[in-house]
Amino acid sequence: MKTIAVAVAPLLALLLALPCQAQFKVVGPDGKVSYSDRPSAGAPAQPLATHASGTPSAELPYELRQVVARYPVTLYSTAKCVACDAARNWLRTRGVPFDEKTISNKDENELLARTLGNNEPALTLGAQALNGYSAEQWAAYFDAAGYPRASALPRTYRYAAATPLIAPPPQAEEQAAAPEVAPAPPPAGPTPENPAGIKF
Repeated sequence: MKTIAVAVAPLLALLLALPCQAQFKVVGPDGKVSYSDRPSAGAPAQPLATHASGTPSAELPYELRQVVARYPVTLYSTAKCVACDAARNWLRTRGVPFDEKTISNKDENELLARTLGNNEPALTLGAQALNGYSAEQWAAYFDAAGYPRASALPRTYRYAAATPLIAPPPQAEEQAAAPEVAPAPPPAGPTPENPAGIKF
């Protein structure tokens, strides 16, 4: 029995050392979650989060990847907000992968207030909503969720840029991108409407 254990130990160590290439989170009909390198035909598959370089979160350390899958983090911030800057710096210093949504208009402010409260910034940690920034309070929640206290992110990790909470409608984007066309000047010389060719 000891001989088998000794023979299996190096093989197990080798398997654990292999990089995980899972890029999809698959939720089965029974609610069971698994990870795969390809989407499943029978169950909906969600691509794992990526950072700014486009590298899948499978490149994160195993323990951190598991915590991120269970308790994803989203920061809701506004412009010229000192507390938002402090919260963002706290998350980055601790090495927490997170998405950031920016609040820039009245509709977005009202939506955020209805769902997460009035204090800026707001943050979701899995299903838990945290309203306002408090380093001590946030540390307690992140400790309970299992996030490492010191950053475990790879050196190549880059945080993605913040995106608007509500994406602008496609028509508005197309209109903004289309250049304004100046009206054509009236034709020179005589026309049926102006037989004398008079210019004003």
